[in-house]
Amino acid sequence: MSYRGPEFEPAQPRRSPLRRPLVVTLAALVPGALLGWVVYAADAGPGDAGGSDQAAVGAPTSGPVSPTGSSPTADDEQPPSTPAPTTSGFLKGKVVVIDPGHNPNNFRHTAEINRKVDIGTNRKECDTTGTSTNSGYAEARFTLDVAQRLRALLQSQGATVKLTQDGDRSYGPCVDERARIGNTAHADAVVSIHADGSAAGNRGFHVILPASVHAGSADTRAIAAPSRDLGERIAGDFVRVTGSAPSNYIGDGTGLVTRKDLGGLNLSTVPKVFIECGNMRDTKDAALLTSGAWRQKAAQGISEGIVSFLRG
Repeated sequence: MSYRGPEFEPAQPRRSPLRRPLVVTLAALVPGALLGWVVYAADAGPGDAGGSDQAAVGAPTSGPVSPTGSSPTADDEQPPSTPAPTTSGFLKGKVVVIDPGHNPNNFRHTAEINRKVDIGTNRKECDTTGTSTNSGYAEARFTLDVAQRLRALLQSQGATVKLTQDGDRSYGPCVDERARIGNTAHADAVVSIHADGSAAGNRGFHVILPASVHAGSADTRAIAAPSRDLGERIAGDFVRVTGSAPSNYIGDGTGLVTRKDLGGLNLSTVPKVFIECGNMRDTKDAALLTSGAWRQKAAQGISEGIVSFLRG
């Protein structure tokens, strides 16, 4: 996903890293996560440090997305087959909606995805093609792969899991429909999976939280707080499981960003967050995103955050 002209929530006063984020606190409490973070930082080049929220604005948003969405350098390890939903487990009775961002065939349907839809506060495009790695591994392929892995993990614990698309649609769905799917399911949690298309040297993940919006058909006041709780838990577990660090170019090192310009969040009536798992246009992040083993870790980290949220 890209950052072309986003309307960010006004920046909050900076806090000491010792006082802040549950993300950093959790990482400090878990030696394995801290070690992974140190290794990540040591491997980063000079261009990987620092950065600001504005660094992403106007940055490259998409590369050439191949017709197949595949790449000769991508790890072709397939996600596990979907198990039959279990009737027992910690998550029995819970409904989770997973929203794999974009669609590998969106580029074939430019008229459809470019039409404007109501996002609550204004109108925006139905969807976009998403981004890709420099070698052509499409974001839409990545998001669906992680979503399928995540579904298997959650179903094994008893959750009812719905995907907004499962490679079964010719394009989309549009962002307003993605929100409706979660609302109609009365989901206990919704997670939209993405990978960013920022400039090279910008690394790391971030979780996007809904701002408290009350305008037009958008009203996120009831879900803003639980969505933040969901997002903080996912961020903390993502650090611990994957060893990846929070974004070095947005979020002030917290791995958390609040936005009010995304229809998928504005129109949600249930707790929902987005996660940008890394930057596809940075070669070091791309090496992770194209690894089947790392995608499994990403799914595991997101899953553990969701489980923590649902168990309270």
